[in-house]
Amino acid sequence: MTDLETRVTPPGSATPRRAAPALLGYVAVRALGLLALAVWSAARDKSAYTLLTARWDALWYTRVAELGYGYEVRLPNGDVHSNLAFFPLLPWLERLLHAVTPLSYADAGFAVSLLASLAAAWGVFAVADQVYGRRAGVCAVLVWAVLPVGIVQSMAYSESLFTALAAWSLYAVLTGRWVTAGVLASLAGLTRPVGLAVVAAVWAAGVASFVRAREAPTAESAPRRGTGAGAARVAPRALGMLLAPLGAAGYVLWVGHHTGKGPLGYFDVQAGWRNGFDGGYAFARFVADKFTSFPSALAGLGLIVGVALLLWLYVVCVRQRQPLPLLVYAGVVLALALCASSYFGSKPRLLLPAFPLLLPLALALARLRTSRSALVVGCLAAASAVYGAWWLNGSGPP
Repeated sequence: MTDLETRVTPPGSATPRRAAPALLGYVAVRALGLLALAVWSAARDKSAYTLLTARWDALWYTRVAELGYGYEVRLPNGDVHSNLAFFPLLPWLERLLHAVTPLSYADAGFAVSLLASLAAAWGVFAVADQVYGRRAGVCAVLVWAVLPVGIVQSMAYSESLFTALAAWSLYAVLTGRWVTAGVLASLAGLTRPVGLAVVAAVWAAGVASFVRAREAPTAESAPRRGTGAGAARVAPRALGMLLAPLGAAGYVLWVGHHTGKGPLGYFDVQAGWRNGFDGGYAFARFVADKFTSFPSALAGLGLIVGVALLLWLYVVCVRQRQPLPLLVYAGVVLALALCASSYFGSKPRLLLPAFPLLLPLALALARLRTSRSALVVGCLAAASAVYGAWWLNGSGPP
């Protein structure tokens, strides 16, 4: 038992055998997506593998893995795109895999992404299973797999790696494994800037746990005379909270030292990419500009509906009384994605790690008969596969 308000952990709830239906379903959905991409790309005389491993951010990651930090591109408008904007865990893993196998850096990035996507699917299942049960866990994984931008889960990007670390950190919090949660949160902080969301979830859960233990001590949490049991139970929680921010803080401080611009040097690097946090003002202007002509107005309307749907899902998560760490994590991911000031086309993939928002949909799917839920998932998987193939052969994720 833990001091969090979650249901009792069923025996072996995080074992591969228990998660097998979810993982098999996930593999099937992703295989369909890759098949559709291969067919579509071949029809357009393009390489599907190149689209997955050697475009956009994937190139920046492999360059960091191969050559280290220090590369930058100066644009005609004066902007400076530095590879210091990319957090180091994915390139570290690419370099390690390249060193111990015959794989190229791009191949290593693809392999890491595939393995991380499976770990992420397993983590999503573990969290949903812990909170709502096995059937909901399977449905949560399938809903995450059939997202329109699900193809990013198979790209040499950091979304899958980050989601895996975040999901397992949240699961560790839910099951009272505080040190594990802190270590995984620290690694998530070395993967993407949004690692702040995992840190916030660990800290929120930790503070709430301390408050509950102080206000309503139980026989299990109260210290026993002469045994040090209370300190023994408090120490892992405090250590997990201490470890959680070290990854992100360490990299941000290193960038500041490396650039000679002090603790806030990383924000100068992001400013060179025109990235920042403006509360959603730039995104609101971007949406408003869509209504200047009729064809683009439809896209603007779609964006408004999409944002409204995300906010509605979050409200439903609150009403369904999801555990505090899930609400904090999803809320921070949502806020950072919607309130960033640049790269508006990236927002769908930036929201990929916000899997707790999908749990209400997973619950609704779990209530259907198996035949109906299979039909729904099959149709969504086909649509996601076609959209992903079209997307990557077009503009794709910036």
